[in-house]
Parts: sequence; structure tokens; C-alpha cells
Amino acid sequence: MGDSSSSSSASYIHMVQHLIEKCLIFHMTKEECMEALSKHANIKPVITSTVWNELEKENKEFFEAYSESKRKNDRMSEEETNQIIQKMISDSSSSSSSSKKGSNS
Repeated sequence: MGDSSSSSSASYIHMVQHLIEKCLIFHMTKEECMEALSKHANIKPVITSTVWNELEKENKEFFEAYSESKRKNDRMSEEETNQIIQKMISDSSSSSSSSKKGSNS
């Protein structure tokens, strides 16, 4: 029973990491990502922040370059970002449910 609990926790963290990576693709700040995942994927900001911090530790060079590019203010409108996040969430949900279907049989 402990294995399924830790494996579902790892799976949840992996999903949060994947969503953070999508936020990075759309040039979102950590705060914007926390807000977007809270609003659209019902992920607590503290979870997003913790996973983001771990990604920063593991990928220092990437995040330094990312921060530098953010300073150049390379951003989309809030509406464009919201539309992309909604699509990202629905794509993620449909791929998760299709992979679960095979294990329920």
C-alpha cells in the first residue's frame, strides 16, 4: 500500500513539473505559473513553488538564462496565456485518462 501512495505522489509531482515546464515555454514567471496552476489545475501554489525551486536547483544554468530572457520582457498577453493553459490542461487530462483506461481493465 505504501508503494502505491509514494508512486501516486511521484506521479503528481511529475505532472506538476510537466505543467511548470509548459509555463516556462510560455515565458511565465514563477508567480504567474503558481497563479495559473492554482486557477486552472487546482494545484496549491506552495506545491508549484516547491517543485519550481527544486527544478531551479537542478538546472541552475537554464534558470539563469531564463531569468535573463525574462528581463527583456518577452511576454504574451494574459488572454493568450490563459487560452494556452486551458488547452494544456485539457490535453494533459485527456492523455492521463487514456493511460488510466488501460490499467482499469
